[in-house]
Amino acid sequence: MPKDLRSFLQDLIAVRPGDVKRVSAPVDPRFGATAVAERFARANQYPALYFEQVGASRIPLVLNLTATYDRLAVALETTLQELVPAFGDRMTRPIASREVPREEAPVKAQVWRGGDVDLGMLPLLTHNELDGGPYITSGIGIMRDPESGRVNAGIYRHQVHSRNELGVWFIDTHHGAYIHRRYEERGQPAPIVIAIGHHPAVVMGAVCRIPGMGGEFDAAGALLDESLEVTRAETCDLPVPARAEIVIEGEVIPHGRRDEGPFGEWPGHYTERGPKPVIRVTAITTRQRPIYYDIFSANREHLVLGSLPRMGSIYRNVKQVVPGVRAVNVPAHSRMHCYIAIRKERDAEVKKAAFAALNTEPENLKMIVVVDEDINVFNDGDVMWAIGTRFDAARDLLVIPRWSGPGGLLPVGWDYHQDGSRTARMVTATVIDATKPLPPAAYPPRAAVPAAAVDAATTAGITDLTRLPE
Repeated sequence: MPKDLRSFLQDLIAVRPGDVKRVSAPVDPRFGATAVAERFARANQYPALYFEQVGASRIPLVLNLTATYDRLAVALETTLQELVPAFGDRMTRPIASREVPREEAPVKAQVWRGGDVDLGMLPLLTHNELDGGPYITSGIGIMRDPESGRVNAGIYRHQVHSRNELGVWFIDTHHGAYIHRRYEERGQPAPIVIAIGHHPAVVMGAVCRIPGMGGEFDAAGALLDESLEVTRAETCDLPVPARAEIVIEGEVIPHGRRDEGPFGEWPGHYTERGPKPVIRVTAITTRQRPIYYDIFSANREHLVLGSLPRMGSIYRNVKQVVPGVRAVNVPAHSRMHCYIAIRKERDAEVKKAAFAALNTEPENLKMIVVVDEDINVFNDGDVMWAIGTRFDAARDLLVIPRWSGPGGLLPVGWDYHQDGSRTARMVTATVIDATKPLPPAAYPPRAAVPAAAVDAATTAGITDLTRLPE
């Protein structure tokens, strides 16, 4: 059976009992679902949450599904330790999508067109306190470049304006914005479909960093380790994932704009609002008894889901110039930083690794820390220890002025003025070399219990001490 959201939920329940929590009590779509997730987060817990009833909608909702790397490891059928290398390796072996007839596509079980379209049937969430209204956060936007004919996919934010209108905000440098501009220059509506609810591998494929226009469906196939099944949309000639839970079809109105925002983005700030393009919805198709998948914006799920594809892409690109790369971490709590562990053979490899990372993710990365292979890049304390003991700012700090920008989602990409206005500015990047000098330089060895002794030790039979022996 091909993989999809339902197969992943079944795998997760089997492999990680207790990782999926059922919420049977009704919750308010305005802050109700996200408040439950936040209560768990206060206890440093991030279970996937299956809400049976959100507001008046009859469609259940899954939230926090991709809030931990352990669950992403389940999605890629690998271990937490091998997650990033596995992602990077699979991205080198794309698997082409496979088209199936509409009648064989589960997402065509129910179809609404024209005047029957009503976005209100979905359990649409308002996530954070200052959000301008309900948003679709997990939709994979699929468009076709009118010049090359290539199909591109990406996740964009969609504010719900009415029963059949959505906003869309394209980052100017992303391919969706490029495609929209080409249609608008011609005075034509831009066909778009928004797929909601699929296997996490498909979602990650839509946000991975791959060269050129398009290729996201093939990347999704690589991560699924099987061809992604697609079928034709109802009201336009675009492919849609056949096993998605919900597909919204529409067209971006040429030169149409409507005030959009505010919306809490992944950096944890409200950084962008104003007139944005508008989508007129032409059809909605769903599976039988669909499940609505939502990404908790400006929260851990938003960060984790975006971090792994970037880690995999960075790992792949660094490996091309520094074969001795051992691990890459874009911390879930700070997607602006990147830690890279290498087996250094030449001093120049530090800068090569750093620039490969910066060029993979130029818009968001602000600090690269390169460490030796004995440092666990997934442990902030270990990385900070390496900086404290192996880094000298006068010698090992590289500052790259005006590296990226201007503007963007990071607040630091703007100058803020007393009248409430702001102007875009370029952002500086830094590289911290926290590696030891190469031999024959004598550098003090790190104190550690022998690994063999640790492996041989056992905690079996150890119990709690309840009182001192007499």
